[in-house]
Parts: sequence; structure tokens; C-alpha cells
Amino acid sequence: MGEGNGLPRRIRGLAGFCYNRSPMRARKARKADLPRIVELSRSLGLDYPGMEEDGLWVAEDDGGRVVGAVALKKHADCLELCALGVEPAGRGRGTAKALVEALMAEAPGPVHLATVIPGFFEACGFRAIDRDIPASFPAKRATSWCDGCDRSRCTIMLRTVS
Repeated sequence: MGEGNGLPRRIRGLAGFCYNRSPMRARKARKADLPRIVELSRSLGLDYPGMEEDGLWVAEDDGGRVVGAVALKKHADCLELCALGVEPAGRGRGTAKALVEALMAEAPGPVHLATVIPGFFEACGFRAIDRDIPASFPAKRATSWCDGCDRSRCTIMLRTVS
């Protein structure tokens, strides 16, 4: 994306991603990041039991402050991208997409997700599926995790690793 077309300028470099010349880095989370990940996830209503045991990635601003996070949950039958969130002040800068790309770069296999915003994930390379859905997804929908969501809008998606 270039300047002059109304879209943010995106540069990929050794330090991570840069949007509109504001450096932001997406990286694998460290143990020291856990308190901030849990705090941020709770504030966005994305925390879940056992989150700390899952694969986690964070986005940090140019000051090193964690402004976003995403988790890769291992189920018996699949890998699931879940709990993707960015603090409100950091949205609209490509942070969520950078988190998805960082997670996918290290994913050991195909990744599934359930979402009510499929357009965002299509732009990240996921495709909607209506068959071969992992058994863990219908089971998940029966839990309180999905309470409050319009289940008729829920889309199961898949992205394979390259």
C-alpha cells in the first residue's frame, strides 16, 4: 500500500510492521507479557480459562507496551485462532492483521476459527467452511463462551499454512 491512495502505508522490516510510520511489532509472547495479556483480554471480554497455557502472540507499540494479543488454542482435533483483540486506541492501524500473520507464520498446521466478522478474516486468508468442521467447534458453541453472540452470524473458517 502506498501513500497518496488514502490507505495506510505498510512496511515490513526486521523490527516488525510499521503503519503510517508508527512502528508496531507483533511477536510471540513472553512469560512477562502474561499479566498484560490477561488484563487486555479481560477488558475486551476475550479471556477464557486456560488462556495462559495456549500459544500467545502480542503486538506492542513503539514504546514496548502491549496493545493487542491473539491466542492459538490446541484442541484434540484442530488448532483454533481465538481471543484476537486490540485495545480501542490502537485499532485501525493494521495491528489485528499483524497479529494474525505472526500467529500463522508459526502455526504448525491448518488453523480454524469461529467468528461473526468473516470479512476481516477473509482479508487475512481464511475461507468459510460448511463441512469437515472440527468436532470441538459445535461443542464450544454449547458453552457459555458463545453466550451473547448471535449464533446465526457465526462463521467457521479455515486457513492452511503455506
